[in-house]
Amino acid sequence: MNQERMLQVLIAPHLSEKSTLAADESSQHVFRVAVDADKREIKQAVESLFDVKVARVQVSNCKGKVKRFGARLGQRKAWKKAVVRLEPGHDIDFTGAES
Repeated sequence: MNQERMLQVLIAPHLSEKSTLAADESSQHVFRVAVDADKREIKQAVESLFDVKVARVQVSNCKGKVKRFGARLGQRKAWKKAVVRLEPGHDIDFTGAES
């Protein structure tokens, strides 16, 4: 997989209270990924961009919510979420703080 595709696969880390607890307790990190990405591509992208070893990848398709805009109905875009479990001894630090 080329460098350009790797940057397209991982869109952003999904930071929430639940994902932060999962990262602290069980070395799982949650990413927002491209809708057409598969587990193999996600694993390769995380391993090469963050220089870590990935043990397992789980993906979830999140449907877009139906929202009301005045008298009209609209819908948010659907997106894909990937939960990446790292091998023991590996970690990703999104804060960038040196300690």
